[in-house]
Order: sequence, then structure tokens, then C-alpha cells
Amino acid sequence: MISADLMAVLPELFLACAAIGLLMLGVFRGNSATQLVSTLSVVTLIVTFALIALPPRPETVAFGGLLTMDGFGDFMKLLVLIGSGVSIVMAQRYIQREDMNRFEFPVLMLFATLGMMAMISANDLISLYMGLELQSLSLYVVAAFRRDNLRSSEAGLKYFVLGALSSGMLLYGSSMIYGFTGTTNFDGIAQTFAASAGNDIPIGLIVGLVFLCAGLAFKVSAVPFHMWTPDVYEGAPTPVTAFFATAPKIAAMALFIRVLMEPFGGLIDQWQQIVFFVSAASMILGAFAAINQSNIKRLMAYSSIGHIGYALIGLASGTEQGISGIVIYLTIYVFMNLGTFACILCMRQKDRMVEGIDDLKGLSKTQPMMALALAIFMFSMAGIPPLAGFFGKLYIFLAAIEAQLYILAVLGVLTSVVGAFYYLRIIKLMYFDEPAESFDRPIGREMTAVLIITGVFTLLFFVAPGPVVDSAAAAAATLFPG
Repeated sequence: MISADLMAVLPELFLACAAIGLLMLGVFRGNSATQLVSTLSVVTLIVTFALIALPPRPETVAFGGLLTMDGFGDFMKLLVLIGSGVSIVMAQRYIQREDMNRFEFPVLMLFATLGMMAMISANDLISLYMGLELQSLSLYVVAAFRRDNLRSSEAGLKYFVLGALSSGMLLYGSSMIYGFTGTTNFDGIAQTFAASAGNDIPIGLIVGLVFLCAGLAFKVSAVPFHMWTPDVYEGAPTPVTAFFATAPKIAAMALFIRVLMEPFGGLIDQWQQIVFFVSAASMILGAFAAINQSNIKRLMAYSSIGHIGYALIGLASGTEQGISGIVIYLTIYVFMNLGTFACILCMRQKDRMVEGIDDLKGLSKTQPMMALALAIFMFSMAGIPPLAGFFGKLYIFLAAIEAQLYILAVLGVLTSVVGAFYYLRIIKLMYFDEPAESFDRPIGREMTAVLIITGVFTLLFFVAPGPVVDSAAAAAATLFPG
């Protein structure tokens, strides 16, 4: 029995053992081993990726119902591993230049990734919380990793305080749910609702569900629990911000989907209005709050809030098509964001990082290839066809219309038009303004590789969308058996 459980969680087990081994390597070798630990961390993530992607993994429940392994979880884990691996690759030169060359950095990112994988597979409120906290505690530290930098320390402290508040809300909601259902297991909770046939749902259970949704909304930085995002994105080291914007968002969104669709699928009438409001508010704030931003990392923070709003439209629909749309959207979102943050990491003048949007003036004349890459990502985020971002929104809006959520679909289109303003403003600065001080060269082979891969994916997604669309449909189908 135990051997079957261990085989089911083999990728997570390998990642945990490798992270502990690399931690011991760093302890014995000191900070001189940072480059080696970083490289081995990326190799670890590649092997973990292969363990999930290559062998046919049967759907199973492990450790007495605490964890579930299915196609949806596997697909989301692959996205998380891509986000984590590329973030570590992009961070290597940065931590050397910025005096952050400590071996704990990649190890903490591995432990955060392990927590995310546990979150995605959670089939119980207890395993959900354990995975969430393992991820959060690692992220609190990496946000404040530049101890000598006031902004980084402030970012870590804000994230910690507000993260503790959200964990408290999530725990309170979980305790209410346990009190009214008598179980923490997702299957048990679903059976409780099936037995009651939707009648006489206790008000305390609805309150617990609201608190649980509030805690998860914080983790995906959806309005009105978004207040930490702009400050943390701006203050954290840039590779950490790239990590925050991709992997944890994917994991938290996967957890949000699993919690609402599996144990609480029978309560869609209760939670749909919560998701509806959160989605609408996130799209509106993401579109309008970013207009006056002068710091590109803060702009990306508000942009990510808006993108989560679009993704939540698919969850509000509560349909298989909606979940499939979210998976497609998040896949495209990961590549767009990693490419954009690679461009931001290349913004260096006189060997120091710059983050002002005005620093991009005339970039097409000084570094035309980098300007082209950033233009592709900005057009894609604005949802302009035929780039990948357009198709991400298209599948989400189609799901909303199919579910008769016409208000969300119309609101999504309108906020996309407003949001296009600040993306197109960056393109205008790069191509039509006189050059500001040019950026340092060279940008490094790893950055060039990231920009090429993410840029080609974003630009040519429309040529062969089949693999992503089919995989997303198969992943969503596992949440709707029969």
C-alpha cells in the first residue's frame, strides 16, 4: 500500500529529496557553490518535469485520500515547473551582480515549487494548507532576500503580514467547513452535499466557503485581496517578481479550481456570485489602476491582477469548457510573463537595474531585437490577434457566453480595450520616441534563449494551437468524470 502511494508521488518525492540534498551541499560548500546549486536545481526541475510528462500516470488517490493524481494536476504541475525553472535560470546572473550570491536562493525556490505541487494535488483541507504554507514560507523569504535593500525587506514584511492574515481566513473557513460536514476530505465533503441534494445547506457552511474563497483569492491576488501585489512586485528582486507572477499564480489558481469544482461543485449557485464579483472587480482594477504607473514592475503587478480576473471568468462559468479555457489561458500567460520579465531583467544602465517605463524610450533604435520581443509580449497581453494572448481571451469569453455570463464577457472585452492603452504606450515609447540612455550589452545567452523561446511561442501559437488546446481539454475533462 505504502509503495503504491510512494510511486504515485514519485515526482514530488524526488523534488523533496533533491532539495534537501542541495541544501546540504550548500551548507558544506558555502556560498561558493551557489552557481552549482542553481544549475543542479534547474536539472532537478527538468527531471521532475520528465517524471510527470513521460510515463503514463494513472489517476489515483494517495495517502488515504490526502492527495489526488490526475490529468488536470499533472498539466498544472508542468506549468509550475516551467515557471520555476526559467525563473532560476534568469536569476543566476542577477544574484551574482546584486550581491545576493547565496546558495539558499535556488533551494528556497525548489521548496516553494514542492509546496505548489502539493497544493495542486490536494484532496483534503489539511494537505491543502500544508502545501500552501510550504509555498508561502519560502516565498516570504525570497521576497526579502536582499536584506540590505529597504524595498526588498519591506516587500517581504508586507507579504508575510498579509499572507498570515489570509492563512488565518483560510483556516477559519476550513474549520467552519469541517464543523458542519464532519470531514476535511474533498470526497467526503462532496458526498455530504450529494446526500443533502442541495437542500438545507447550513448558513455556517456558506460562511466557511466564503472565508476559504477569500484566502484563495489572496493567493491569486484577486480584488479585493490584491493590496500586497504592487508593493511586493516592485520591492522584491526582479527574478523573484518573475517567479511570483508565474508559478505561484498557476498553483493557486489550480487549487482554487479544484476546491470549487470538486468538493463544492454542488454549491455552484452559492460560490458563482463570489467568483463573478471577484472576476469583474479584478478586470476593472487591473485595467484602470495600471494607466498612471511609471514603474514597469508595478504595471506588471496590476496587469497580473487583470489577467487573473480574465481567468476567473472561466471558473465562474463552472463548466468543462470554462476550465479548459483557464488552462489554455494560464499556459499562454506563463510564456508571456516570463518573456516580459526577461526583458525587464535586461534593463540595465551603467551596470545598475532601471525600472522606469520612460527608460524604454527609443529602444527600437538601440536594441531592436529586444524591442521586437517586448512589443510581441505587449501586443499579446493586450489581446491583439493573431498573437497567443488573443486566443487565451477568446477561449475564456466563448466559455462565458456558453454559460450565459454575458455581463462578464462584455466587461472582459471592455477592460481589454482600456488595458490595451498602457501596453500600447510602451510600444509607442520604444518605437516613436527619441532614445533615452541605451541599455548595457550583452544581455547574456540564457536571457537570449528565454526571449527567443517565449517570443516564438507567443508569436506563432496560432500556427499550431492543437497540442495546447487538446491537452487543456483532456486536463479539464478529469474534473468532470462521466
